[in-house]
Amino acid sequence: MSLPDTLGYLAAALTTSSFVPQAWLTLRTRDVSGISLSMYGAFTLGVALWLAYGVAIGQWPIVVANVVTLALAATILGTKIVVERQQRRRNR
Repeated sequence: MSLPDTLGYLAAALTTSSFVPQAWLTLRTRDVSGISLSMYGAFTLGVALWLAYGVAIGQWPIVVANVVTLALAATILGTKIVVERQQRRRNR
């Protein structure tokens, strides 16, 4: 494996794994009060676009990192949407 690929995979592993604690905490506590819906929506869309870009240029470090990050970000975003919907229904 080349040095650039090694750097890419290492960067991908570090940045992607940084989402694991947030996703775990969000799923465990269902506390989404500190999560911005617009930020996570834009971020999740951005990650999906990075994934498409990685596929288009055939760069596997970009693809692998963004598949995992997209799954984690979408989990957090989906939890935010579901929990806030449930809270609005309870407050009616």
